[in-house]
This record gives sequence, C-alpha cells and structure tokens, in this order.
Amino acid sequence: MNANLREQLKELRLSGLSQSLEVRLQEARSSKLDHAEFLELILADELVVRRDRQIARWTKAAAFRDQKSLDDFDFEFNTSVKRKQVFDLAAGDFVRKHHDAILVGPPGVGKSHLAQSIGRQLIRDGFTVYYRSIFDCVRDFLHDEAFEGHERILNRYLKPDLLILDDMGMKQLPKRSGEFLFEIIMRRHELRSTIMTSNRPLEDWGKLIGDVPAATAILDRFLQDAELIEITGKSYRLRGRAADTSIVQCSAEPAPPTSAAPANAHSKTGQTRTPGRPKTSTNTPGK
Repeated sequence: MNANLREQLKELRLSGLSQSLEVRLQEARSSKLDHAEFLELILADELVVRRDRQIARWTKAAAFRDQKSLDDFDFEFNTSVKRKQVFDLAAGDFVRKHHDAILVGPPGVGKSHLAQSIGRQLIRDGFTVYYRSIFDCVRDFLHDEAFEGHERILNRYLKPDLLILDDMGMKQLPKRSGEFLFEIIMRRHELRSTIMTSNRPLEDWGKLIGDVPAATAILDRFLQDAELIEITGKSYRLRGRAADTSIVQCSAEPAPPTSAAPANAHSKTGQTRTPGRPKTSTNTPGK
C-alpha cells in the first residue's frame, strides 16, 4: 500500500479497511474478484472493526461489575434456573417490547451473573445497557442532589435501552431511596426496560426502602409486564465449603502428647523449662 493511500484512509478514519487492504488485494488477484466483490469485502472489514469498537465502548459505559458471560454459568448446579427463560431474555425481545424482568432468590444462586450476562449479550445485539447496584444508585442521587446534579444523574438512568439494578435486599437503603427509585421506574415504565435482582421477597421491599407507599407504587408498575425468574437452591460460591470445613476441623484437633516430653517439664514454681537448658537457680550467689 502506498503512503498516499494510507494517509487518505487515515483521514477518512477507515482503519478497519486499512488493516485488511493488503490481504484483500492479494485475495482479489488470486481469486480474480471483480470490482464490486472486492469493494464488498473491504467495506465488510471496516464495518466489523467499527462494530467491535462500538461494543467495547458500550460495554465500558455499562459499568458491569463482572466480566462473565452466559457460557460461564453452570445451569446444572441449581436446576431451578430455567435455561430457556434466561436465553429468551438474552435474545432481547422483552427490551423491544419495553417490558421488564426481575430475578429473585437467596444470595449466591447467580442472579447478578445472569443479569449482567444478559446485558452483555444485548450490547452485542445493538442495545445500550447501564448496570448499577441498588445501593450505588441511591448514593448517586444523594451525592449529586447536593451539587444540583439531579437531572444529569437521572438522565444516566433513563437513557439506556436496558437498566440493571442489582442487589435489592443486601442492606437497608438510606432515607428518600423510595423517591429516587420510584422516579426511575415511573419514567422508564413502558418506554425502556429494566432488570432488577432481589435477595428478599417482594413483600419485604417496603421495609427495605423505608417507604411502603413508594415500594407499592414501584412494584405496581414494574410487575405489570415483568418476566419473573425465581431461583432456589444452594449458593454456588459455597459449593466446595463442605470439604473445606472437614479439612479445617481435622487440622484443628489437638495433637496427642509427645512421649519424649520430659517428666519434669515444670518446676516447683510452675515455670516451664526449656529442654536442653540447665535450670536457673533462684539463690543469690555469695560474694
């Protein structure tokens, strides 16, 4: 490739085409491609690079906590997780319909893993996603409100095609949490989609938020067209704990007394003697 052509591609920001052009030229000569076929190939290369960059930008903007995918999830560990239900969500039809989803179950069963993995897949399909734990979400509003940044932070939660609010029930939320959450859910309702995960039953949300009317209003809107995934079973994080516990118990057992211990290991005063060293006299030596 001559320098002039390279500069022109750089000026046009066709980096994908620039990277593959030499290979495509050789392919065109060897395969005797016509001009239209050659043009189609190099434009496809450019589109692939641009798409990969877009996915990388949107994935970074989503602020996922973990980098796991659905391929990493062990559906055999807790059989209450329905594979078809999860993959149907990952296909994105609920986002196109502006519906919601909620994953409910005890800690460790994979709710966060599934929610984030669904989000990562949807980014690859062209949707924008934003991930936040419920506590960080409330903290964002409390912090930015003090600096008159409410509308700016609210737009961050309203704009994406899919919002993921994780970990409801991990701890009781600060005061006014119900107001912030209700505004998010109300303004996204039937316009954008939201996934929420909860470690506690839905009837406990009023106590967690500290605002029963707000919790009722949130659930009334959220559950209208929501896909409910209830997960039961054991914690995946503790799957090897039984074996570990037995090892710890064995190692914690007191060692049997050693037969080589001297019979007069303790002096009459109750002091411990060091084996192999002479007993120190308590009498003051004469002058």
